Amino acid sequence: MKDQADADRIDVHDFRHALKLVTEKRETAHYRNKKGLRCPACRRPFERLFISEKRHNSFDPNAANPFCIRHESDRVLVFTH
Repeated sequence: MKDQADADRIDVHDFRHALKLVTEKRETAHYRNKKGLRCPACRRPFERLFISEKRHNSFDPNAANPFCIRHESDRVLVFTH
């Protein structure tokens, strides 16, 4: 039986038709939104999706793009706009 955390988890494979894999490493993946999927936090279309299972991540402080973050039990998803 799935718990609520599993039920709310975003399965990237369900959206693979709309996402282009840019890079993938052991604990991270970076996708480009090809079809205008909407961000689960703000409901606006996002440009890129970064998924990390790492405990620590760093981002370029010069990147001026607004972003939303979704935290799941075992990973963090960052949606840039």
